[in-house]
Amino acid sequence: MSQIDTLPPLREVIRTHELQAKKALGQNFLLDLNLTLRIARTAGDLSQTTVLEVGPGPGGLTRALLVAGAKKVVAVEKDPRCLPALAEIAAHYPGRLEVIEADALTLDLAGIAEGGPLKIVANLPYNVGTQLLLNWITRPAWPPEWQSLTLMFQKEVAERIVASTGDKAYGRLGVLAGWRCHSTIAFDVGPKAFTPPPKVTSAIVHLTPRETPLAVDLKALERVTAAAFGQRRKMLRASLKALDPDAERILEGIGITPTRRAEELDVAQFVQVANAFARG
Repeated sequence: MSQIDTLPPLREVIRTHELQAKKALGQNFLLDLNLTLRIARTAGDLSQTTVLEVGPGPGGLTRALLVAGAKKVVAVEKDPRCLPALAEIAAHYPGRLEVIEADALTLDLAGIAEGGPLKIVANLPYNVGTQLLLNWITRPAWPPEWQSLTLMFQKEVAERIVASTGDKAYGRLGVLAGWRCHSTIAFDVGPKAFTPPPKVTSAIVHLTPRETPLAVDLKALERVTAAAFGQRRKMLRASLKALDPDAERILEGIGITPTRRAEELDVAQFVQVANAFARG
């Protein structure tokens, strides 16, 4: 593994600061700095951008973002053990790294976005990754504060995010992501890239916001997709009956055959169904 800067190798940083990854925090540290640089470059030009990074750990991706030219990196870290290692990076890149000790699930994006264009790039902790994504793509105000999301997930989750009608992985997450964003899997990352190595392959997903998503009541869309995919083997007239006893009538009224199943509907049709159920 070659170095991308003059700071110590990550294995040395982990050893010096005794940063054994904690399963309870969903930590799997990336050690290959060339790989972290590839992730940073996937996010595009960062020279005029504030980058929000969640769960930097010992700072492998943090260093790559700074080497890649990020104007500023705001690193949000919940684990206080990692703060001294991140402070060393901040000293090496004066004025370009701000470290916040906080839980990203409660973070105020608006405050961070005040510094200018914002991109989010992160090797997300596995245990909160999906919830963080949902927080970012279901914000009431749209377009959002961020210009793009470049995020690491377990490959199974990544496939669910980018899935569309007819895909085996298509479900609620694919509908919500597809409604608000364009998304692609950039590349896979094998278990050996991490310490400790997870039991699954991971993948980098790149998302950009749609300028004008179809108009829909978000809560209605969430309810409809949860009900439809929660009983995906059932016909829609049965799976949606818990939302309204007249589900079959509502579906027929908008031209959706009640005997169809959830995986057969595209995002636009789910929006149509959600709006119809919101009207009753």
